Amino acid sequence: MTSMRTLIPTLTFLLLAGALRAQQYTPSCGRELPRGRMTVSSVPFNADDPELPNRYVGRIDEWTQDDNRFTARFTVPFAWVNRQVFLHVGHASADYEVRVNGRRVAYANNGSSPVDFNLTKAVQEGANTLEIILSEPSATAAMESWREAAAPSFGDVWLVSQPTMYIRDVLVKSWQPNAGDDFLMAEVGIVVKTASLNPRTSRVHYELLAPDGRSMLKGHDDMTLDMRREDTLRFLARIPDTLQWSAARPLRWTLRLTTQHEGRYDEYLEFRPGFRTVGTADGRMLLNGKPVMLRGHEVGPGISAEEIAGLRSQGYNMLHLLPGPVPEAFYDMCDSLGVYVIATAPVDTHKSGSSRRRGGNLSNDPSWQGAFFERADDSYHTAKRHPSVIAFSLGRRSENGINLYETYLRMKRLDESRPFVYPDAAGEWNSDRVLWR
Repeated sequence: MTSMRTLIPTLTFLLLAGALRAQQYTPSCGRELPRGRMTVSSVPFNADDPELPNRYVGRIDEWTQDDNRFTARFTVPFAWVNRQVFLHVGHASADYEVRVNGRRVAYANNGSSPVDFNLTKAVQEGANTLEIILSEPSATAAMESWREAAAPSFGDVWLVSQPTMYIRDVLVKSWQPNAGDDFLMAEVGIVVKTASLNPRTSRVHYELLAPDGRSMLKGHDDMTLDMRREDTLRFLARIPDTLQWSAARPLRWTLRLTTQHEGRYDEYLEFRPGFRTVGTADGRMLLNGKPVMLRGHEVGPGISAEEIAGLRSQGYNMLHLLPGPVPEAFYDMCDSLGVYVIATAPVDTHKSGSSRRRGGNLSNDPSWQGAFFERADDSYHTAKRHPSVIAFSLGRRSENGINLYETYLRMKRLDESRPFVYPDAAGEWNSDRVLWR
């Protein structure tokens, strides 16, 4: 006879699984393509006064909460007229809707990763109202089994103004031309996009500074784009072995970019890349062509610098992130400390059960494939520029299935030397072989 002590937890699990399955996947809409973090400034890099205000970024800190609805007021200054206005949301405790001046403008299915929204057509000069409405119950709870019941919340929120023709993203890639060379070739790709319907020409200035501040490469190029197109300006730099990023010497360069239109400087951006190569041979990780023995530890994304130092003192040199929102400063911290990282997509579906049959785990339900794709894309683009990130994980504690197979194939189509792993693949083909202990 089944005891009540056993029956109650069983019924609770079945009810929970039923509630999770009741939700259907709704694709995101109104959001920008995923990109690495962008820090835009109205002030030139060599400004004499470091306290000059940045007129192109406005942080939103004052919110009024009504249950799962958060409301804030913000002002679009005259200086932003005829420019693009982007909203950046660091993360949220659930999927959410964005409203501006009472009108729905976007929906984000993935609240665990940073998202940008273009609000240009929705805002007006002067006072505006912003609402972030978190889903209740969350439509993505089945993708996020690590979450516990918590009050609705979200991370940093700010507004960014960029010109009509603007730098949308920056890509970095390194390789060794020939075995035995004492240098790497680094390629920097500057993705430029225009929101104009008519042809527009802007000049893109770039400068690459070595870790000691010396200007190693400087130039500019004129780009003409039409009808909301985008294109990529690329340049190459030679990186000597003494200035390459490694755990022992986590050297970071400085990349400065400026856009100029009709003689007027429109935006200034600065990035801190580190150049190194990553690959594998027989499952062994190679960094700058040399084998590295990885000793990893699973950690939550909120780990502190002090906790990382403690793990390093125990001999760990790699952090395998658990799913969840990653603080925006985390990867920068690991870049500076010389700690290897495996970035993990916010996917954990174990509360859906272990069955691969119809109605079982979401990983084998094709109707949820878009959610797996979106989370892998977001996780990759958020972390891609960081030299500390040596591999990407498709998720954790999810039964293998068609959605994880297709996600692996999708990510392998990227021009990316770093491996994509799924530690719970149980020997199946959709995980690159990487050895760590």
